[in-house]
Amino acid sequence: MVNCTRQWGKSTVAAVMAVHRAYFHQRTLVVVACPTEKQSAELVWKARDFAVKAGVKLKGDGSNRISLRFPNGSRIIGIPGKEATLRGYSAVSLLIIDEAARVDDAVYKALRPMLAVGDGDLWLLSTPFGKRGFFYETWMDGDEEWVRVTAPATECARISREFLEEQRRAMGDAWFRQEHMCEFVDDDRQMFGRDVLMGALEDGEKLRF
Repeated sequence: MVNCTRQWGKSTVAAVMAVHRAYFHQRTLVVVACPTEKQSAELVWKARDFAVKAGVKLKGDGSNRISLRFPNGSRIIGIPGKEATLRGYSAVSLLIIDEAARVDDAVYKALRPMLAVGDGDLWLLSTPFGKRGFFYETWMDGDEEWVRVTAPATECARISREFLEEQRRAMGDAWFRQEHMCEFVDDDRQMFGRDVLMGALEDGEKLRF
């Protein structure tokens, strides 16, 4: 899991990993899933650029519009985060979910079974989007088998301190902490925050027993 600031380069890192898996492992399937088809396409085209620079001759796979087929039979496929269109892929070697905090829980549950047969790897990459959804829940309460990487804007050499101060003034503190400091922030429109509600439920459960 990668919890990072905007403009950190997570899509670029994911594209490099996708090419590495497809290039060095024959006849493997890499699936890239994003909230929208456009986002999936952007990540796959980044992977294409890296592969071309490495001298790999690519073509489409003949079945999927957003796809790359390597000479060794491996494929990289990009799909949108729509639950109804996710069925049919199996033995996935690497599943990359980009902007995971904005992907619906139903989509996540439909994607995970793709890893079963191939015992594949799962990468979740995102900037936070509130205290909700599978990305937040997994980050906070997921098993120890997850490797968690945090990358706030203050640790990104490409983002200047002056830009961050400007962003804080323009966006407000809560939005700045979410977009740039990797914090899971409650929605300002809620009367009670998630932590307060969960604490009340836990106290109620204790009282019943």
